[in-house]
Amino acid sequence: MTLRVLVADDQEIVRTGLTMILNVQPGIQVVGEAANGHQAVELARRLRPDVCLFDIRMPGMDGIAATRELAGPGVADPLAVVVITTFDLDEHVYGALRAGARGFLLKEAGAELLAQAVRAAAAGDAIIAPAVTGRLLTAFARSGTGGPLRQPVEPLTGREEEVLLAVAAGRTNHEIAGALFISLSTVKTHVASLMAKLGARNRVEMAIWAYETGRR
Repeated sequence: MTLRVLVADDQEIVRTGLTMILNVQPGIQVVGEAANGHQAVELARRLRPDVCLFDIRMPGMDGIAATRELAGPGVADPLAVVVITTFDLDEHVYGALRAGARGFLLKEAGAELLAQAVRAAAAGDAIIAPAVTGRLLTAFARSGTGGPLRQPVEPLTGREEEVLLAVAAGRTNHEIAGALFISLSTVKTHVASLMAKLGARNRVEMAIWAYETGRR
């Protein structure tokens, strides 16, 4: 099945470049382009792409607001959003992740990582640029924008601890399954259990919890 992607960036040359990169990837097709957040939200609601790739800084409605409209808390049928930006520690990135974005990449990311992020987001995973994962999540956790996560309702099992560390390292479900020699369905079961125990809405919040508690 071909993954349908919407690209939103206020710079035409960037949109064109991202579209060209994605369209040559097997199983990925860009079905729409937007120059601002308002247009991105309108197109996303009309086209219902598998993944939205949003720049943070756009005129009118920025990428954070657009992400919140499409993937934030309370959205009945949220879309998968990946944020792509020039600034690895920009405070707006933290806001986008709090708004429901499933991933974060730098614009300097290569074609392979970009395609990985799109496929991971479509599968319910999250990819954060490996070069800045630790710095990003540490700063994100200390920003306090969303308040502290509650303590687990039940203690984590040893295997859940291993899965949590892998998620915090930015690994996808498939990568975790391979590293821990368990099935993909087992990984998904552990991830679901971790979300319930930690009160986390997504994998990003799971990773933040790991950093807040000194596990990373």
